[in-house]
Amino acid sequence: MTTADVLMLALGAVAVGAAAAVVTTRQIVRAGLWLVVALGSLAGLYLVLSAELVAWVQVLIYVGAVVVLLLFAVMLTRAPIGVSEDLDRSRWPGLLIGGGAGLGLAALLIDAYQWSTVDLADGAGAEEVGAAIFRSWVLPFEVLSVLLLAALVGAIVISRPDVSARVGR
Repeated sequence: MTTADVLMLALGAVAVGAAAAVVTTRQIVRAGLWLVVALGSLAGLYLVLSAELVAWVQVLIYVGAVVVLLLFAVMLTRAPIGVSEDLDRSRWPGLLIGGGAGLGLAALLIDAYQWSTVDLADGAGAEEVGAAIFRSWVLPFEVLSVLLLAALVGAIVISRPDVSARVGR
């Protein structure tokens, strides 16, 4: 076993453990913090796989933006921060659906790829990915940024009782 294999196993174990903690904790703020750990370990996995660009995107967008947005949404909506009685539900339906979806996806991937390998083209690095994104996909990224801004403004309007009361009239 190489050092990369050991790092992959360790980071994978951290990611799976943190993901399990996200869905089993009863406090939403702690679930958000466990999500930071899970997404951070995925960024570490990308670094071990020599995908630095994807690792930075993971850190900047998912850890830096999505989790912060989740925590701001919790704070702005004044959701209960402690243990919530709404989260005390039977876990069997979720385990059954999640396990079935996981097995189905695993079977689909095994059937589709059949343990084959893919030869990578030489020179396919961050420069080519950046060129493709900023030449061909500029408009979808700009539309997505406007959509996210509208969602953020809408969340702020909904969370403030003085503004939402005037809008509802």
